[in-house]
Amino acid sequence: MNGKSLMHGQGESYSGIVPTKQPNRGGEPPAEVAEGRPLTKENTPQSNPRRTPRRESGPSGLERVRETARKNGKLRFTALLHHVTVELLRESYFCLKRQAAPGVDGVTWEEYGEGLEGRLRNLHGRIHRGAYRAQPSRRVWIPKADGRQRPLGIAALEDKIVQQAVGKVLNQIWEEDFLGFSYGFRPGRGPQDALDALWVGIVRKRVNWIVDLDIRSFFDKLQHEWLVKFVEHRIGDRRITRLIQKWLKAGVMEQGQWTETKEGSPQGAVISPILANLYLHYVLDLWVEPWRKKQARGDVIIVRYADDAVLGFEHRVEAERFLEELRKRLGKFGLELHPEKTRLIEFGRFAAERRKQRGEGKPETFNFLGFTHICGTNYQTGNFTVRRKTIGKRLAAKLKEIRAQLHRRMHLGLPQTSEWLRQVVRGYFQYHAVPGNWERLKAFRREVLYHWYQALRRPSQRSRLRWSAFPERFGALLPPIQILQPYPNLRFDANHPSIRGRNRVR
Repeated sequence: MNGKSLMHGQGESYSGIVPTKQPNRGGEPPAEVAEGRPLTKENTPQSNPRRTPRRESGPSGLERVRETARKNGKLRFTALLHHVTVELLRESYFCLKRQAAPGVDGVTWEEYGEGLEGRLRNLHGRIHRGAYRAQPSRRVWIPKADGRQRPLGIAALEDKIVQQAVGKVLNQIWEEDFLGFSYGFRPGRGPQDALDALWVGIVRKRVNWIVDLDIRSFFDKLQHEWLVKFVEHRIGDRRITRLIQKWLKAGVMEQGQWTETKEGSPQGAVISPILANLYLHYVLDLWVEPWRKKQARGDVIIVRYADDAVLGFEHRVEAERFLEELRKRLGKFGLELHPEKTRLIEFGRFAAERRKQRGEGKPETFNFLGFTHICGTNYQTGNFTVRRKTIGKRLAAKLKEIRAQLHRRMHLGLPQTSEWLRQVVRGYFQYHAVPGNWERLKAFRREVLYHWYQALRRPSQRSRLRWSAFPERFGALLPPIQILQPYPNLRFDANHPSIRGRNRVR
């Protein structure tokens, strides 16, 4: 093919050039590898290593798509499906979580790998002939930290592969469109980056009020018609659009019963976070950005991670007006704010003093991405700071999970159990070990040791063990308490050198 398919003017479009090679992005995290499990806001799972390395020989087809999207923000891409090659499908397969639960097809990652090349060639052929059919998601229910249950849709393995591949193609375009304050499930961004940005925004800007947004049942309420319209703003390839519609319309299977899905996108599907980001990009982000620039007189900050968002305002009246207008805006697209979980609270460098003068006690706190955020004071400088500690309910839920796992592992020996616990504690610290959270880390490690002690003292087990000697004897087998995350302002400034030292947060 040649490059003459680039057209300009009204309704301009781009017909991609057939690539000879796919990009080598070994150091770039996939857009979403958390398939087959709840959309975590803490640990980002590592994708499986590719079987064979690839050589670099100039820009690939996907890289050229991204460069074209960067140069022209209004371009519609009319030919994208040819980028879904056997090589990209193979890459997508190895990005999937090996131990994920199977979907309605009952096929595991290991089973699909038997005769992998033949399966991928067959899948590739069906995709390009239009013979590929999406299967329903298998619905399971997982417990939440507050005791309720969340529906999770587990896609069939082939659907995961195709969604991963198509998502990578679409991300080349949409990553050039998404705004800087959007962090959830995007390549090269994570929850710690969002937490850094929020901390820096509150500390450096004139923030006196916090709006803690909660969109009720967001993934269940996505309107398919609107979502397709948003997709078509940039995607003119009807074959890609039809694939997305197939996934949206595939329905769910629960206890052998199929249910049609007229709205929403299953939580747990590989493509869901990408589509959710696109939906909120048009519904929220592109509306908030001009609102804070043109309608707000005071400072306004926003940090969004998937469907969770926190905004900071200088003036209460503007925060109240924003909430009123946002409710109308969301209603237009089938969404609504949760009336009990969406809150406006006084928060910032003057909150404690002002509330004390009014006799109202300490400032309220808010939760975001696993941490409770608290108005505090820097012990060394005496300046205002935002303290963060692990949410109490999250901590309790994690300990309950570990206790149950320990009892299920009673038949295993000490080396296997201690190695498993080391991995659990190390993973927990990797996310939660932020400056100022020492006491919660200490409590977590102490409780893990105590649950381990109780498991070993069960009847017919090591009944002579005494708790007084246990922490010293067995504590050395677990990672020590240490702060692993840097101070948020240091990492934020390192990641945003262009605004380092300036009193500005995007």
